[in-house]
Amino acid sequence: MSEISVHPTAEVSDKATVGKGTKIWHQVQVLDDASVGEDCNIGKCVYIDTGVIVGSRVKIQNGVSLYRGVTVESDCFIGPNATFTNDMYPRSFSVDFAVIPTFIGRGASIGANATIICGVTIGEYAMIGAGAVVTVDVPAYALVVGNPARIIKYLCKCGEPKGEQCACKVCGEA
Repeated sequence: MSEISVHPTAEVSDKATVGKGTKIWHQVQVLDDASVGEDCNIGKCVYIDTGVIVGSRVKIQNGVSLYRGVTVESDCFIGPNATFTNDMYPRSFSVDFAVIPTFIGRGASIGANATIICGVTIGEYAMIGAGAVVTVDVPAYALVVGNPARIIKYLCKCGEPKGEQCACKVCGEA
């Protein structure tokens, strides 16, 4: 396994933890006490705030900001410009606020430009459609779309719809 790769324009705190094999691209910021696992791919202009936890084999595409309170388990995908919040009642003049934790379960996929409101749990292998606005917990294996996000079907581990023949032969959950 290779060491980490950090683009010269990235800023990674010496108080952050980054696992072997992880690639950190242009203009990424990883702050103090953030933890990024092994073999991750952190795209251009990603912001990983203090205390954020990112598991191993996570792909975070360009323009994503993970704010304090966000935990992303291993094997997740986060599409470009997905947005995560951590304050239910933000004000520019208030510096005191309670960080509300958000949890993204193992293997979950979050589509481009999705918005994840703080305090939710996204279950393992759930899929959030591009542009969806998630305001409540999403069960494991659910596919949600829209604003507000609503469940339209359940998927197997590989992403094929439950009840249909799985073509990938990886999950065996047809």
